[in-house]
Amino acid sequence: YIKNYMDNLGWSTEVDEFKATTPNLGRLPFRNIIAKLNGGAQRYLTLACHYDSKYTREGDFVGATDSAVPCAQMMNLAAVMKTYLEPLKRTNLSFMFIFFDGEEAFQTWGPTDSIYGSRHLAKKWHEKINTIGSESDITDLDKIDLLVLLDLLGAPDPKFYNYFDNTEKWYHQLMNAEKHLGNLNLFVNSSCNRPKQTYFQPYSIDGGVEDDHIPFVTRNVPILHLIPSPFPKFWHTSKDNRKAISISTTENLNKILRIFVASYFKLKV
Repeated sequence: YIKNYMDNLGWSTEVDEFKATTPNLGRLPFRNIIAKLNGGAQRYLTLACHYDSKYTREGDFVGATDSAVPCAQMMNLAAVMKTYLEPLKRTNLSFMFIFFDGEEAFQTWGPTDSIYGSRHLAKKWHEKINTIGSESDITDLDKIDLLVLLDLLGAPDPKFYNYFDNTEKWYHQLMNAEKHLGNLNLFVNSSCNRPKQTYFQPYSIDGGVEDDHIPFVTRNVPILHLIPSPFPKFWHTSKDNRKAISISTTENLNKILRIFVASYFKLKV
């Protein structure tokens, strides 16, 4: 569905298929989905999330915030901004989405039982060498200008913090976008009826949360991690479903992301 959706929007898509060994189900197939506006670009602003849900014996885990909403937000952004993004099909700085498979652990979270898709893709792209004109050889990882990872989004009243010093300026762009929208009264009241709440906090905290960014940050890819702290109270429970989602909060975050993307690419909107 994700691949077809992005194809229909005019993006160039590919599927990174591989197999990996899990602790309880043996070797399983995984599929990362990559979508680009310009497959020949030299650099990319990259938005990413995971599309798998946590495996449970009961099969009752939906994963609305973890991570259906981030998937929907990225796809919505591509659709709503379609006209404005068209020029990026011809620019050297373009736009890429990654939908990771296998983020969740099958048994116990650890270095070999988690983030299967991102571990595989980061290693693969680190080893793929490209020569661009007269420049030195670069890897596919070098083409990532910034990796923005979305996770655990959709619950009401999230609080975000800056996790990495080298991408602090981009975090400030999110703060500024939120402030701008608030000043224009363009936010929808949250489910808790607090229209003047602040999502993006003016603080930095330790970026020790393990997520799909880990294989990339260890290879020096700049990371902006959009994950709330604390996690939603229903994290990894059967209550992470449609009832847990605040539509108003989700739409407010959508607006912030659109402004961030427009600002990053200096789009005329």
